[in-house]
Amino acid sequence: MTKVHNYSAGPCILPQEVFEEASKAVLNFNNSGLSLLEMSHRSKDFVDVMEEARSLVKEVLNVPEGYTVLFLQGGASLGFLMAAYNMMGKNKKGGYLNTGTWAKNAIKEANFMGEGVVVASSEDKNFNYIPKGYAIPSDLDYFHYTSNNTIFGTQFKAIPETDLPLVCDMSSDIFSKKVDISKFDLIYAGAQKNLGPAGATLYIVKDEILGKSSVKIPTMLNLKTHVDKDSMFNTPPVFSTYVSMLTLRWLKKNGGIEWIEKRNEAKAHLLYSEIDANPNFEGTTAVEDRSNMNVTFVLKDEANTEKFNNLLKEANISGLKGHRSVGGYRASMYNALPLESVQALVDVMKKL
Repeated sequence: MTKVHNYSAGPCILPQEVFEEASKAVLNFNNSGLSLLEMSHRSKDFVDVMEEARSLVKEVLNVPEGYTVLFLQGGASLGFLMAAYNMMGKNKKGGYLNTGTWAKNAIKEANFMGEGVVVASSEDKNFNYIPKGYAIPSDLDYFHYTSNNTIFGTQFKAIPETDLPLVCDMSSDIFSKKVDISKFDLIYAGAQKNLGPAGATLYIVKDEILGKSSVKIPTMLNLKTHVDKDSMFNTPPVFSTYVSMLTLRWLKKNGGIEWIEKRNEAKAHLLYSEIDANPNFEGTTAVEDRSNMNVTFVLKDEANTEKFNNLLKEANISGLKGHRSVGGYRASMYNALPLESVQALVDVMKKL
């Protein structure tokens, strides 16, 4: 089969060995004679999967005591709403950094049960930088940010400093680098970037926040509901959780976060170096805020578009088209993308 270099922004590339193991489970899981897809989620076989997946998250990310890991559904888009419901306090105000489409959507959801206060924004330059030097009001119940902005190609290089409870949507860069979990009260992340197939959403919840919201929370949106039932209040996303477990095994086996962070930095350095050196291309984001996960760039002369696209096709490079909000190209370089795929793209760029 011809090698395809997969730069899809999501659902995205996962390790080949994970696909192979998952395919076996679809046919016959643990020699049970049953497919994982038809097995009861209350069976010991799947309960063990859920427990291992949750345990591996804690191990790989070095999650401290006092936090609970959940595999739920709804994607980060439901997480926007759940975060606000569970974090709203007596002031009914959440502070937000507006750094792009997904941050704007999170702000919108906060306004259903309180006020989503925009503390700072980079919308004035089409979100091509991360805001800095802002003051966070003291009358907020929590502070929320999006760690990596997939569409615009920006990424936080440091955790914002605040005394407020801190919430983060880490959908597109969780497990890509070291992060101090103890600084956060709530983290949520869709699986379909660095963790598994679409369908599961990871939550890392500081137990102290549970039951303190000032608004009445529907049962399914209350994180305490899911914590109390060990992430099994209702039928969980069985297959996505299983594949996430396999991906975490792969990550641990190869050296964990330290290994993958170095690999991701090498991929980003290789591609950004070519963008900066090649007179045919230019990046679209502030250099200091460039994402290691989503590299956005454009052709300086659009007359070269057809030629470049043909070169990409010949090299079996897929998924490079930029989002309509930015245009140009977007190279999504999640954990499982090998360095050889980045080299293949760089080689094409040099031919232009």
